[in-house]
Amino acid sequence: MPNLQDIKRRIRSVKNTQQITKAMKLVAASKLRKAQEAISNQRPYALKMIEVINHLAARCNQDLHPLLDNRHEQRVIMVVISSDKGLCGGFNASILKSTIQVIEKYEGKELEFIAVGKKGRDFLSNRNKKILKEYVNWTKDFNFQDAAEIGKFLSEAYESNATDKVYVIYNEFKSVIQQKVTVEQVLPIVPEVLDLKENEFAVDYIYEPDEETILDDLLKRYMNVNIYRACLESIASEHGARMTAMDNATRNAKEMISDLTLFYNRTRQAHITKELIEVVNGSEALKG
Repeated sequence: MPNLQDIKRRIRSVKNTQQITKAMKLVAASKLRKAQEAISNQRPYALKMIEVINHLAARCNQDLHPLLDNRHEQRVIMVVISSDKGLCGGFNASILKSTIQVIEKYEGKELEFIAVGKKGRDFLSNRNKKILKEYVNWTKDFNFQDAAEIGKFLSEAYESNATDKVYVIYNEFKSVIQQKVTVEQVLPIVPEVLDLKENEFAVDYIYEPDEETILDDLLKRYMNVNIYRACLESIASEHGARMTAMDNATRNAKEMISDLTLFYNRTRQAHITKELIEVVNGSEALKG
């Protein structure tokens, strides 16, 4: 028969775990609100930047800037954005699964990585992949300057012909319970084709100081904004995934406590019944 003290210790242990998961859920919810605000504040700027780039690149000579130069894929850089910590459901697993698919796709080609997040860094290191740069503990004080540092490195690598394509793998934030793994090409920059409606006409711009200088500044700024947006999406997705995972863990702990308490009461009743039977049998034996 199970020991009652062992069952009580297990119930106490599950209750302690439940308190931890509940606290982690509240912390994740607080961080998620801040991350959603950051995305909401950044999206209008990013959308306007995309619009400006599309209009500008559609009217200029694309040979003016190397970031618009579309080359044959032989050397590829992948920016893998993951988290530094676990306990966030399938957040990291989905990113690493997509990374494996990318590795298989570009087998036989020169594939290099920038690891943003400890989980992605460890995954790539264990598979002996070439990591150009790594950023761990990055979500704590992440800001636009950090994203600009990555964007600058990638732009310089592309301009110097050190790579032919640059992709970013990240979780796009859809909702608290939904994150979509996205593999997005960031270099070369491919402007969308303008769809002019009826009675609309393509206008040109007057450039000051000149077209090439304006294009260089805007394309690099656009690159930095793209990296920044992907990182913000990943941060919000991580907090959403952790909040959901901790909520599920808290509920599971509650169910486990209920089951263990029921099991404890049944076992205790069985012990009492057994002791009563022993007392009765002893009494009968003394009478005999």
